[in-house]
Amino acid sequence: MSLPKEFKIMRNIFLTGMLLLLALPGTQLLAQTEAGTLLIQHGTVITISDGTLEDTDVLIENGIIKRVGKGLKAPANARVVDATGKFVMPGIIDAHSHIAIDAVNESTNPVTAEVWTGDVVNPLEVEIYHALAGGVTTIHAMHGSANAIGGQCETLKLRYGVTNPHDMRMEGAPRTIKFALGENPLRVHGLGRNLLPRSRMGIEQLFRSSFEDGKAYDAEWKAYQAALKRDPSAIPPEYDLRKQTLADILNGDIIIHCHSYRADEILMLMKVCKDYGITKLVFQHVNEGYKVAPELAEFGAGASVFSDWWAYKFEVYYSTAFNATILTQNGVVTSINSDDAELMRHLYHEAAKTQRYGQLSDEEALKLITINPAKQLGIEDRVGSIEVGKEGDIAIFSHHPLSIYTIPVMTIIDGVVRFDRANDPSDMRLYPDPDEAVRSTIYSEEEDERCMQDVLLFEK
Repeated sequence: MSLPKEFKIMRNIFLTGMLLLLALPGTQLLAQTEAGTLLIQHGTVITISDGTLEDTDVLIENGIIKRVGKGLKAPANARVVDATGKFVMPGIIDAHSHIAIDAVNESTNPVTAEVWTGDVVNPLEVEIYHALAGGVTTIHAMHGSANAIGGQCETLKLRYGVTNPHDMRMEGAPRTIKFALGENPLRVHGLGRNLLPRSRMGIEQLFRSSFEDGKAYDAEWKAYQAALKRDPSAIPPEYDLRKQTLADILNGDIIIHCHSYRADEILMLMKVCKDYGITKLVFQHVNEGYKVAPELAEFGAGASVFSDWWAYKFEVYYSTAFNATILTQNGVVTSINSDDAELMRHLYHEAAKTQRYGQLSDEEALKLITINPAKQLGIEDRVGSIEVGKEGDIAIFSHHPLSIYTIPVMTIIDGVVRFDRANDPSDMRLYPDPDEAVRSTIYSEEEDERCMQDVLLFEK
């Protein structure tokens, strides 16, 4: 029996609406993420927010830290972890990553604010487990730097073992977007396609013209909403996701994370943002940030840096291993990131370099990979320190996490053990056939700069 025509129409309307809803960044399918109950006993607990506590327990119930203290009792259903002689710290957060996604760049236009890395989350990548083996619990899975205004990014929790991509997402995390300054967008669009931007001044004008588009689009919709109150039959403007995203940036709903190297361009973007009333801004790489540290602090911009990478191309010629220290001492919220699947496993070592270059304290160094990147992603009220009420994301180390001799022994997310050095099997791949030989990396001529993955470079 065929369905009535009216039913078919209503069904199609419903399905179309659901598809449009799921296309919006941040929209999730119904999915259950596992939350555990766990008691960590007798550890040296580095809280980040309240000093270091000797011989202390941490109780996590249903994924949330419930108590921190001595002699805590485990609930009947709790797993008990003996951390005697070990160091317990908040899970490490990487503010600049490109793992766990199947595509990095949509390089077809200098402005691609409409795309979203959340659409290409891949929970099966073994690099996720490798990151867990380095104590990493949360990453910022970013669009690349091929575009002056790239795609929106996604904050992920490394819940390795799940197969539903939606289970990887950090539900409710603020929206972010990738911008890029300098050589990368110039090379891809100016040199490659003879499009604006062809010069560094062209990048500034692209920002300004795009923000004007978003401003005008927002005004059209506000005018429509006002007209709707007078006339229910008022016709709405044509929906444009790219312009809507730009409007959301102007309205403070999205945090800009901008690929940057040179001090002059860093100053330029801060000026553009001031002109448009944008305050949520984090600079990535920011190799010459030390030159403009007071200006970054005055603006309130964050800086997510490498510990000691530079000089791999001309615009990155000038930097210093004291960059993170100088930024920190000038009051800039600073983090150290990886931008690399392998380096991510060693972020605690990268943080330790700031004690060789700048003599930061233990707490200052560890903030660079915990609470500071959490602030830059807008999730500091949920993760980044060991506090009652925060999510149970924990890394346990054999020695102090800033020691060159330390080894991560267990990584916990939402109270669930996701990495256990002592008990995990030797092959942790999630592919259907774990014995199948699978390349874990993809060769690229730009292998040293993951921001440019998936970009076809053009030569004159």
